[in-house]
Amino acid sequence: EVQLVESGGGLVQPGGSLRLSCAASGFPFDDYAIGWFRQAPGKEREEVSCISNHDGSTYYADSVRGRFTISSDNARTTVYLQMNGLKPEDTAVYYCAASADHTALWVHEYTDWGQGTQVTVSS
Repeated sequence: EVQLVESGGGLVQPGGSLRLSCAASGFPFDDYAIGWFRQAPGKEREEVSCISNHDGSTYYADSVRGRFTISSDNARTTVYLQMNGLKPEDTAVYYCAASADHTALWVHEYTDWGQGTQVTVSS
């Protein structure tokens, strides 16, 4: 059974940092793509960043490139999202998801999802 458990969300002031973790189990981690997505109230779920554990390639949405960094620890089967320079518009529920297609980038390509963790950026 695929399990994805996010942690690390919280309340942070603008300009602050958070590190999200996604602990994965139940599938061949090294062959999968893991993505971070977010959904703000009243908005559609959107891509934030993805990593292919197959070849290490990464993707970042324009809105987070240069501020967020995705990384993967294959030994711990955990993917991290380091978020720096947070802005109020980054406020959302953040989800991690897994895809057997290691090139997957988009929401519809991901089949298994975690429960989400709330990130709130506010002064």
